[in-house]
Amino acid sequence: MLEELSPTERKQLVDPVQTVRRVLGDKAEPRTPYLLRQHQPGDMGWIVHRQAILYAEEYGWDGTYEGLAAEIVAQFIKNYDPKRERCLIAEKDGARVGAVFVAKASDEIAKLRLLHVEPEARGLGIGKRLVEECVRFARQAGYSKITLWTQSILHAARHLYKQARFQVVREEQHHSFGKDLTAETWELELRTYI
Repeated sequence: MLEELSPTERKQLVDPVQTVRRVLGDKAEPRTPYLLRQHQPGDMGWIVHRQAILYAEEYGWDGTYEGLAAEIVAQFIKNYDPKRERCLIAEKDGARVGAVFVAKASDEIAKLRLLHVEPEARGLGIGKRLVEECVRFARQAGYSKITLWTQSILHAARHLYKQARFQVVREEQHHSFGKDLTAETWELELRTYI
């Protein structure tokens, strides 16, 4: 019966059960029930695929977002510098459940890109850990700043960025992906918090 449900419907079914277990004191999940690894062949297509589906299902974005995600991934692969760039994949029980990129914007500035966590893996700390690892890697790679571009409606991601001490430096109204949106540019000075 569950196979016929969308990821969003599965999450709606499972979330109340997890809440009951948590309230009653059941310690169902270990603290870190996932692992992070660097990208492998096949991961890039999966990232574009999942980004397109998730943003269409959750926010009603059209196919132009898939085009943007594909362009970002293509540029990353085409210009990949393993000393200055990373793609991290989160896995849980052998399945991919999240991803993020650190890409070189300039010699001094890194860019966090395409963060996502699958609905069934949300609430495990994966998003927070992916952002923390991006910041750590960018600092270690010698960048002085890490920046990102997001939308104001992406509340969960914005919360993670705020937790990691990123700050909004620019906002801009635009019409993209079939929607009226407010884009935000966030930055974190890396040498300030060493």
